[in-house]
Amino acid sequence: MALLVDKHRPRSLDQLTYHKDLSERLRSLAQSGDFPHLLVYGPSGAGKKTRIICTLKTLFGPGVEKIKIDSRVFQTTSNRKLEFNIVSSIYHLEITPSDVGNYDRVVVQDLLKEVAQTQQVDANARQRFKVVVINEADSLSRDAQAALRRTMEKYSPNLRLILLANSTANIIAPIRSRTLLVRVAAPTEEEIVDVLERSGRKEGWKGERGLNERIARESGRNLRRALLMFEAVHAQNEKITPQTPLPPPDWEALLGTIASEILAEHSPAQILKIRAKLYDLLTHCIPATTILKTLTFKLIPLVDDQVKAEIVKWAAFYEHRVRMGTKVIFHLEAFVAKVMRVLEEWDMSMDF
Repeated sequence: MALLVDKHRPRSLDQLTYHKDLSERLRSLAQSGDFPHLLVYGPSGAGKKTRIICTLKTLFGPGVEKIKIDSRVFQTTSNRKLEFNIVSSIYHLEITPSDVGNYDRVVVQDLLKEVAQTQQVDANARQRFKVVVINEADSLSRDAQAALRRTMEKYSPNLRLILLANSTANIIAPIRSRTLLVRVAAPTEEEIVDVLERSGRKEGWKGERGLNERIARESGRNLRRALLMFEAVHAQNEKITPQTPLPPPDWEALLGTIASEILAEHSPAQILKIRAKLYDLLTHCIPATTILKTLTFKLIPLVDDQVKAEIVKWAAFYEHRVRMGTKVIFHLEAFVAKVMRVLEEWDMSMDF
């Protein structure tokens, strides 16, 4: 059974209910005959991916929706084999090179070169180029971005790139200068309420505007999260009222438990216990940076004001380590140990 977030996903630019001016600009680009490389950025849950798929449908037609998932194996210079999934149609490919960590350059170089050197197979296609959509472009290593830049320069007649990112801060300047930047802002709470009401009507659920407004507020203007919360509330409760409690995601509740455990005991045994929970989150595909950020926000209300700045400082330090390193569990565990140390030092200073 499909989730609401997929079941009611807009299939064309006309069906998108917010940022109408942006939809019109994307339509104009698709119909102009001179489609550029794009760098689409904005917060999670703003609808970047949905807009791009709708734009590709305008560009190529309904064939974009006939997708398949292939598994490819790439070989590094040290003969290590990397298994990598590719979502594709005959007109486009969708990849997430950051899934292979520091080996993302190998995927970018080999795959994009292969795609760019082949002509469009559909003789009736409206465009003569293929599009490659790169998810989490701001997580690409510098080497991968440099390889991307060379590919953009060398193979632009047969290839268009669409980079999706939360921010442009980690994208190198040469790529930013060679792409058209498109910002997709987070929807307003009112726009999220409107989407929830539409989805509720399609499902035949009785609407409670007060509840929808709470969901929009609690979601942090993340439409994907709002739809998941909306569906969870209706799945878990027979009777819905404006006061119906909103269940937190399981991973968020687990991070709340970890925050409490950090404060409860400062020992190696406690770190080992927390490590198991961190591994559990990572194996369920919760990004390390999300774990670090959420854990920090869970800790801040539980500690004294004088300690808050210190915890935020070390969270920023270890977030940088997570992005630069390969074994994220080491850095998450080091953050937990550091917070325990900071809390111990604070307790000792208070004793004196």
